[in-house]
Amino acid sequence: MPFTPFHFGPGGAIHAVAPRHVSFIAFATANVLVDIEPLYFMLTGQDPLHRFFHTCVGVTLVIAATVLLFMLARKFASRLPDPFRWKALGLRQVILGAAAGGCSHIVLDSVMHADIRPFSPFSQANPLYLAVSIDALHDICLWCGAAAVVVLVARRLGATMRR
Repeated sequence: MPFTPFHFGPGGAIHAVAPRHVSFIAFATANVLVDIEPLYFMLTGQDPLHRFFHTCVGVTLVIAATVLLFMLARKFASRLPDPFRWKALGLRQVILGAAAGGCSHIVLDSVMHADIRPFSPFSQANPLYLAVSIDALHDICLWCGAAAVVVLVARRLGATMRR
């Protein structure tokens, strides 16, 4: 993806389908952490841009780091007012959100970027490269995001009307 926010569309859709089970904020955090790697290589003028953290092995570490960050944030938040409901965020929600975010990031980027080797060090192949057109990939991400907004707004309106 050219910009990490494209990844948020599928994450929003996953969260909209299972809001009590998948943390969208953990999904988004894992995506941002994965894209720190190509940002660093872009800024330093090095190729390839997508390296270790764009592999299944590397993203597993990103997922673990995301879960750790959230558990530390939750512990810190327990001492403060909780306007963002950190205290209500369960470990399972964070793990599922981070895992969905990290894994989907690798899948989506593997379709778009030729320099990704998702199964490295076991294989240098990228069987997903251009599995669909880049325009179609962007459309899918945008439509997922739009559908998520519709579902979440409808759910919120429904809850408001029941009160």
